[in-house]
Amino acid sequence: MSSYEDRLKALRAQLVRQKLDGFVVPLTDEHMSEYVGAYAQRLAWLTGFQGSAGSAVVLPQEAAIFVDGRYTLQVREQVDGAHWQYESVPQTSIAAWLKDHAGQGARIGYDPWLHTRAWVNQATAALAERGAELVAVDTNPVDAVWPDRPAPSDARLVVHDDRFAGRSAAEKRAAMADWLTDRRADAAVLSALDSIAWTFNIRGKDVERTPVALAYAIVHADATADLYVAPEKMDDAVAQHLGNAVRVHDRAAFADALADLGGRTVVADPERAVAAIFNALEDGGATVLSLRDPAVLPKAIKNDTEIAGHKAAQARDGAALSRFLHWVAVEAPKGGQTELSASDRLESFRKETGLLEDLSFDTISGAGANGAVVHYRVEEKTNRPIELNSLYLVDSGGQYRDGTTDVTRTLAIGTPTDEMRRRFTLVLKGHIALARAVFPKGTRGGQLDVLARQYLWAEGLDYAHGTGHGVGSFLSVHEGPQRIATFGGGDEPLVAGMILSNEPGYYKTGEYGIRIENLVLVEERTVPGAEKPMLGFQTLTFAPIDRTLIATQLLTDEERGWLDAYHAAVLDLIGPQLEGETLSWLRAACAPL
Repeated sequence: MSSYEDRLKALRAQLVRQKLDGFVVPLTDEHMSEYVGAYAQRLAWLTGFQGSAGSAVVLPQEAAIFVDGRYTLQVREQVDGAHWQYESVPQTSIAAWLKDHAGQGARIGYDPWLHTRAWVNQATAALAERGAELVAVDTNPVDAVWPDRPAPSDARLVVHDDRFAGRSAAEKRAAMADWLTDRRADAAVLSALDSIAWTFNIRGKDVERTPVALAYAIVHADATADLYVAPEKMDDAVAQHLGNAVRVHDRAAFADALADLGGRTVVADPERAVAAIFNALEDGGATVLSLRDPAVLPKAIKNDTEIAGHKAAQARDGAALSRFLHWVAVEAPKGGQTELSASDRLESFRKETGLLEDLSFDTISGAGANGAVVHYRVEEKTNRPIELNSLYLVDSGGQYRDGTTDVTRTLAIGTPTDEMRRRFTLVLKGHIALARAVFPKGTRGGQLDVLARQYLWAEGLDYAHGTGHGVGSFLSVHEGPQRIATFGGGDEPLVAGMILSNEPGYYKTGEYGIRIENLVLVEERTVPGAEKPMLGFQTLTFAPIDRTLIATQLLTDEERGWLDAYHAAVLDLIGPQLEGETLSWLRAACAPL
């Protein structure tokens, strides 16, 4: 279909055929994934929106797209305001919007394989106030009008070796079996792709940038399991790795298997399992316990092998990034470089390590005003030159067998303004405050978020995203349950072994963006005289922070000391991997303030 307007018309015609007065289109898949395969990119196909979080509602005469503060600018650039209303989350929600916009007696369709039960209940209640109803569809109407919809990936599974995982899949299943026995449950349904990858020590290539495979699993209290995956994904090495205790079935058999769990007590995760899973279990006569997927917390708490692997990946990745930062310092002021040429060059430095499996997300390469678009993704039509006397923001990461990286640096090209330097330094002060934080066990990420914002707040400034997200081990670059945020999560107690990002920022619409991001490890801390167990952060990411952007008079002695010590550590770790002009540049970039 030629245009997004045509696609919207085609969907409305399909809704008439399915006797629906509206339909909800989320950006997810049947696993509630953040990043999804091409076959599940329904929102992008329908609207043109390329962000990684959002949803839409289509009614006969109007349509709306819902995004959070990260995508306020991007949605307006990519989605036609003549056909779509822009709505901001969490200020509103699909349920609240439908309550105001759905017609009396309307039948609003939804795909039960793409929504949680909590969302279904919320939307049902909101529509009831309008005398309208939410209707589950058997056939997704978007799929019915998407003529060249890609097929799901048929890439093979690969074994994630114990030398990277640190624990065997059998040990993980045994721990889950104990967990189930403690809760008097017979089985747990795993539908989150990273939980399945972690539990069975397997990886895949079904989602760009995230090494997971499309699959479902049921883990039983006797430590056996059933894995549901397309047969063409299996080979002898994977079958041998899984062993006799894991029964392998076609992925298409999963829904029927749920119906066969009648009479059993089954755990399903209300955040990660879709409404269709709960419906199938209950319709089949199972007793459902709504509990968090038993892989989520142990996956988030990295073992010693995973921590050592992550540090090795960071050292390798930091050297690649430092080579790139030197290249930018030399080449960008000459002119001729663009967001695309820079992101391509950065990827080539990572590939030169010989160990890069993939990027961990599409590089955010934002020059000038594009740097103010928080989750900007450069393409040919938006590609800007990197100009003199501007800021360039680059947020990037790599997927390596031993670890997943994510790092942001903001660079001055030429001479920054006093305002740029002041605001960069306010962001840096917040970054340092969080990096230096010491806190009692049981502290939530949400309690720490203000540390990173305090200096911006004092000058009436802020940023519209969380300060930190969890990171997987050769898995998803955004991993729960831990977050550092004042909204949308942040209520999970931080535990030693968790890895998070530390990434405060500031964005001036139409001019520039600033973000400084390192990954940190939660670790136990010894505090003299402490009356309770304490925790702190160990910084894991090593690459220089642009000294030309620092207004040193705004830093305290403690902050200067932290930055000098950090740069000394960068030089110690990264320096031996560099030589010649790049090493000379690194020495200057890491010189004490």
